[in-house]
Amino acid sequence: MIARVMPVIALSAAVILLCAGCGDAGDSTAVPAAAPAATVSAGHSAMAGMSGHADPAAIAPLTPLRSGERFQTLMMANPYVPNPPVHDGTDDYRCFVVDPKLTKASFLTGSQFLPDNAEIVHHAIFFKLAAQDVAKAKELDAAVPGDGYTCFSGTGIDGRTNLGAAPWLAAWAPGGSETLSAKGTGYEMEPGSQIIMQVHYNLLATNGKATSADRSGIRLRFAPSGAKLASLHTTLLTAPIELPCASGETGQLCDRDLSVFDTIRRFGDDAGFTVAGLNALCNQGRTPKPGNTQHCDRTIRQTMVVQAVAGHMHLLGRSIKVELNPGTSKAKTLLDVPVYNFDDQSAHLMAKAVTVRPSDKLRVTCTHDATLRAATPALKSLKPRYVVWGEGTSDEMCLGVVIWSTKPS
Repeated sequence: MIARVMPVIALSAAVILLCAGCGDAGDSTAVPAAAPAATVSAGHSAMAGMSGHADPAAIAPLTPLRSGERFQTLMMANPYVPNPPVHDGTDDYRCFVVDPKLTKASFLTGSQFLPDNAEIVHHAIFFKLAAQDVAKAKELDAAVPGDGYTCFSGTGIDGRTNLGAAPWLAAWAPGGSETLSAKGTGYEMEPGSQIIMQVHYNLLATNGKATSADRSGIRLRFAPSGAKLASLHTTLLTAPIELPCASGETGQLCDRDLSVFDTIRRFGDDAGFTVAGLNALCNQGRTPKPGNTQHCDRTIRQTMVVQAVAGHMHLLGRSIKVELNPGTSKAKTLLDVPVYNFDDQSAHLMAKAVTVRPSDKLRVTCTHDATLRAATPALKSLKPRYVVWGEGTSDEMCLGVVIWSTKPS
């Protein structure tokens, strides 16, 4: 039964990911503001052994306002107590709509995530919500009790992942800090547009139960009114995860098919589409090859001026690399993190912006290590599993985030 189902999922996923999950050098997707500059870390990591609440209002800006800029702070309207949708789940992705009340076209030039409850906040992404989509987002919010709505894989505005359709404005992961866009660049915000604040809550540290609420927010930095800046965008480079159980590990979930279906059980059908789609796109649909290291190539369709690059994995990550035209005379390494640290996911500003042209290739390569499961406090009590791409902290990802403008800054 499983063998018959997976090819159908793969075909559907290939279409979805071509226009969504992998991003696109030709889309209008904005870049996570947690990328262009690494200053001092905000220091809030659920996996770093910290616990309890921080006062978001007490997190001071790390860089003074530049000439003509202004700050605006947006907070969740009310405290939220995470509630994973699966009874034995430990992950809750919740989307909250927040309104900067923009009446004029604006450019976002920096951001600082303001985490409240460090014990349970895994990461946060802020998406631009176009004015015409505000009613749909509020409809999703109103359809469930309490503030916000469940939103694994994206915003849910288009009924699926929406990763390509909803531009990123800002993002935070452990090691992230207040960040500024490269000089002369920013993220466009149209009048009437709002923001979807997606927070990933992970309850591994609290045995799957939320012991307290969270009320996080973000401090935004806007350029002076009338500023003319180069628009920033993002391309998301994703590669499959096909990590078998470590030597000596046994259990039902060491079977790949059973592990994939467990991922679908926890995160919904889109999780299966993603796993199969990554194989379809990156391996041309061939039988997945288990191993610690996986990569994926993307052919670029328009000129990009790369300003910064970031990498994201979870707790089994060992190393991550992003390369331009690997194996050719034009090869260049854009990001190389040989010793990955989950608690330091800050982005790397290019010393000099790199121009990527149509037909060039970008490659992301990730190495994971299943033996880290037994050595990581947050994971060692969990059953062994064949690890595939998944939304949870106990699952894995291989994500390169390429931040670019259409012209030099």
